[in-house]
Amino acid sequence: MTMRVTRIVDAEPFQPVGHSGVGPVRLQGGASTPTSDFTVALSHYLPGGAAELAPQDAETVYVILSGQLVMIAEGVEEVLRPLDSAHFTTGTTREVVNRTTLPASMLVIRAKS
Repeated sequence: MTMRVTRIVDAEPFQPVGHSGVGPVRLQGGASTPTSDFTVALSHYLPGGAAELAPQDAETVYVILSGQLVMIAEGVEEVLRPLDSAHFTTGTTREVVNRTTLPASMLVIRAKS
């Protein structure tokens, strides 16, 4: 059994396609880690930040840590607040938007596709 620790100061920043005003870092998963079945990222959304409407390429869970984000999927809008979560199946078309004047942070847990 092995434990792999990622310190937030060492988390790998990346820029996902279709995201603006979003600063994500990989906590687990990606090329530099042995995680094989999923990835875990921390995403910070500035006011007005968004992930454009796009299909999910893998099963994904979002957990809001701070602030407030609007999740839009298949024409339905939900406002998520701290410790609320949303699950999306592969292929679900979704959009994420920060419509507030404060930053928001969320944990993103995604199965590897």
